[in-house]
Amino acid sequence: MDWYPLMNSLRIAAVSTVSVFFLGLLAAYYIAKLPRLAKGVLDVVLTLPLVLPPTVVGWLLLCLLGPKRPFGGWVLETFGVRLVMTWWSAIFATIVVSFPLMYRTARGAFESFDQTLSDAGRTLGLSNTYIFWWVRMPYCRQGILAGMVLAFARALGEYGATSMVAGYTPGRTATISTTVYQLWRTGDDAGALKWVLVNVAISAVFLLAVNLLESRERQWKKGGR
Repeated sequence: MDWYPLMNSLRIAAVSTVSVFFLGLLAAYYIAKLPRLAKGVLDVVLTLPLVLPPTVVGWLLLCLLGPKRPFGGWVLETFGVRLVMTWWSAIFATIVVSFPLMYRTARGAFESFDQTLSDAGRTLGLSNTYIFWWVRMPYCRQGILAGMVLAFARALGEYGATSMVAGYTPGRTATISTTVYQLWRTGDDAGALKWVLVNVAISAVFLLAVNLLESRERQWKKGGR
């Protein structure tokens, strides 16, 4: 059994999760401070990929990154780098579709943060950077970790946008999801079932991890009262 689709899916999901971790934290932290109207507008824009069909997201990415499009064509001509139909092209798709999960989860965690802790830190002369990483982040850690797990699981199982921007080439761009579709399309139901079971097992582990994190967060909050 060729394990390339699993390895490729894992590295794509890992890179996109690290990316959305920082992007989601940054967006959640600063947007939470904005006026209600601005916050509402940005919320709609940033979480839109969560409700859009993945194929629509993939089409929009192709409009931006395609070699015959202004940005994708400029990158190809300037750096000789093709932004679509490579294994790492799928990272663009998984970042877009998993970002809303990290952003919304992080924003909810930040909004539950006890602001008096931050104010107390400032009175002690602590910088905002120190307070963010050593006071706010530990307080919100359970919600942040849950967002990372959900983002990773979403990136691991992404198909629609990934298939459009990265395609399917065995040993080069194949992921678990695209492999399942190709095996089913060619009538190899036994092969497709193997990858389905692999995906189900991995997804179940991540869902259990989310439930465990949520349970610990509830226990921690009860203990802090």
